[in-house]
Amino acid sequence: MGFQFAQISVRVTSLTLALALGVAAAPLTLATPALAQARPGGLADLVETVKDAVVNISATQTIEDKTADATPDLPKGTPFDDMFEQFFKNHGGAGAPHAPRKNSSLGSGFIIDASGIVITNNHVVGDANDIVVILTDGRRLQAKVIGKDAKVDVAVLKVESDKPLPTVKFGDSDKARVGDGVMAVGNPFGLGETVTAGILSARNRNIDSGPYDDFLQTDASINKGNSGGPLFNLAGEVIGINTAILSPSGGSIGIGFATPSNSVIPVISQLEQFGETRRGWLGVRIQPVDDAIAESLGLGEAHGALVAGVDDKGPAKPAGIIPGDVIVKFDGKDVKESRDLPRLVASVAVGTTVDVVVMRKGQPVTKAVTLGRLEDGEKLAKADEIAPTDIDTGSAKSLGMSLSLLSPEARKTFKLKDSLNGVVISDVDPNSVAAAKGLHAGDVIEEVNQQAVSKPGDISKAIDALKKQGKKTALLLVANGAGEVRFIALALD
Repeated sequence: MGFQFAQISVRVTSLTLALALGVAAAPLTLATPALAQARPGGLADLVETVKDAVVNISATQTIEDKTADATPDLPKGTPFDDMFEQFFKNHGGAGAPHAPRKNSSLGSGFIIDASGIVITNNHVVGDANDIVVILTDGRRLQAKVIGKDAKVDVAVLKVESDKPLPTVKFGDSDKARVGDGVMAVGNPFGLGETVTAGILSARNRNIDSGPYDDFLQTDASINKGNSGGPLFNLAGEVIGINTAILSPSGGSIGIGFATPSNSVIPVISQLEQFGETRRGWLGVRIQPVDDAIAESLGLGEAHGALVAGVDDKGPAKPAGIIPGDVIVKFDGKDVKESRDLPRLVASVAVGTTVDVVVMRKGQPVTKAVTLGRLEDGEKLAKADEIAPTDIDTGSAKSLGMSLSLLSPEARKTFKLKDSLNGVVISDVDPNSVAAAKGLHAGDVIEEVNQQAVSKPGDISKAIDALKKQGKKTALLLVANGAGEVRFIALALD
């Protein structure tokens, strides 16, 4: 079982045009009254008002077929050379021309502007070089891509029409409640316009498809080919774009996912205006806050986004945000868990100055940050190289770990970057809490409870001090050989 994009893919060769739906006829079953799910009724009038704005989309990518069958190794210099060469050329051997191969997909979309602006999923159009939008009246209009974004899986298309096109409008997905009636319209399995109805089953679903997952879940039947189609509320407003399904067979089992309208509206605006996205960028690397980390930082309950690293070229560093800070509020909005932060940051315009509230040593601190542009930040180096500091000799054991100085020999043995500073773990007891937390030889401890360490003795002293204070955990900032850092909370018992 896995998540599947609700899209039909078709492979077309020069010899065959086949639409392989792969749909087996399922036996009919009657639902018992106790299991029957109520559906919104009386939707005919609603369907009439929105159906003409929902379109089918056919996207085709032509790929040059560079493969060729090898010609058998035949003797050369015979009277039959020309005959063999012509034979294998005519029958697809080496040197024979190969027709381009075409990959096609079928999906859905909807019109939001009478001038011809069509919205669909990015994965429906992909890298297609021929996109056709098919209207309910049968017209087939060539479309061009205005812009697309893989991170929220949305694409903006433009078609030309000799008359204004019917449209639908977006609604406020934040106002949609679990249990509200919804209606999906699309092109499942290439059958043409189909209407299904159900309820909003859940909100804020994370299916690990991208950095901004915040899906609406519905039991309205969504199948392959529904991708890019609208999910309507009962007022006829688009509150989501149908994107993915959870299914072992490719068909609907009552678990479908739609990208909320409030997630895609700002992206669509950027794509229309610039042809590309311009998301806000904070310049921090974050990780979730678990109970152990929350206890070690004095947060009470686990919440917020723990800053594991700060980009030297990002906006957060000059604003004074440091590793170990826990971001609990961004631009006036609570950060309940780490995955909330990327969505909040990305939704704010580049160049905007926002207040970021962090918890530092148990106290709230507010920092004003002027956001950069994420797309620019992704092109910058992750971190600057820092010259290693002078270090003494020594070793120690603590919490099931053997600790050593970060000597030139240790750097060579464990293949550690020169930019790393701290204390290297030379060995880990397999039965220790350190091993259970994923620490292993070659990891470098840079900080203990947000205090830098450079010698094994620094760690032993820090652990002893924490125990005297009655602390139950020690918060370590740990880097691997490549310099990637993370926080780990180790129990002191």
